[in-house]
Amino acid sequence: MDMNRRQFFRVSGAGLAASSLVALGFSPTAALAEARNFKLSRATETRNTCPYCSVGCGIIMYSLGDKAKNVASSIIHIEGDPDHPVNRGTLCPKGAGLLDFVHSPNRLKYPEIREPGAKEWKRVSWDEALNRVVKLMKADRDANFQATNADGKTVNRWLTTGMLCASASSNEAGYITHKAMRSMGLLAFDNQARV
Repeated sequence: MDMNRRQFFRVSGAGLAASSLVALGFSPTAALAEARNFKLSRATETRNTCPYCSVGCGIIMYSLGDKAKNVASSIIHIEGDPDHPVNRGTLCPKGAGLLDFVHSPNRLKYPEIREPGAKEWKRVSWDEALNRVVKLMKADRDANFQATNADGKTVNRWLTTGMLCASASSNEAGYITHKAMRSMGLLAFDNQARV
């Protein structure tokens, strides 16, 4: 940059004037040094388990909302739980993308049923969906339950229905699920971690 003597004095004078203002207390450093609020400082922290695979990584979800009754909070951030013994704060790419999954417009949030022969799904209540599952399971069990085998030995088994459970549940939940399914005679019972 070419600068003549007159331009040099102008630049030097402007620099001297600015440094004099700073020396007299007209510095913007106080305004610039103000601490910004961390985006998660007002958020509610909730610990949960990643829903994707059988590993069962721990996650921390941060949500904002006024906590009023009947008001849904909005999840704003999801990260790995550093205190979780499985993943120790790390997440795979699918787990790291959980926020996109939560806010996806294609995410299914309510039970839907497609009647036999119908082309479209219809939304139903949770009670209706669970009652339908129970009714269909009962009808299948009544039609296919085997009390004895061909030799006349008591077997009490139900071979036409199976159950696949999630591996991220606790030992207690797994034990109760196992007892409930075995008490109905189910033999096809497995855990997601083995699949």
